Amino acid sequence: MSDESLENHGAGPAHRLVEIGVAAATLVFGAIVLAGSMQVGIDWGIEGPRPGFFPFYISLFIIAGSAINLVQAWRGPNTKRGVFSSWGQLGRVLSVVLPAAIYVALVPLLGMYVMSALLIAVFMMALGGYNAWTTLPVAIGVPVITYVVFERYFQIALPKGPVEAWFGL
Repeated sequence: MSDESLENHGAGPAHRLVEIGVAAATLVFGAIVLAGSMQVGIDWGIEGPRPGFFPFYISLFIIAGSAINLVQAWRGPNTKRGVFSSWGQLGRVLSVVLPAAIYVALVPLLGMYVMSALLIAVFMMALGGYNAWTTLPVAIGVPVITYVVFERYFQIALPKGPVEAWFGL
């Protein structure tokens, strides 16, 4: 990394606002885990601890830590001031996060092999600047090799979609 990439040039979200947002998000996550734990039971049964026992106590730690972070970010004197990162830097992060999130969301529908080929192609062409003739062998070859190694040699079934069913895999 160059020194320039470490500096925050231009406008962007405030560091304090980002810390407050992350603390609030983890607080909500902890509350969701807590509620789910209570639904499945947090006490001891005849067979031992119920399914929500350990998640319940972990959620208490998440909530406590998030609350401390939220208070410190909200009014703490040590909260960093200034810009968290520039919008351009956040755009580069989102250019990886959004395709990866779409990949995860569509794997149950289209299967891992098709989505992996598409994800590799998107990353190589859009982010790497490779042409189609370089991208296609890699985007097709990696899922094929993955299929042979996991499905045939290790006999580990990975999520398949309609294309794999069409090929009889």
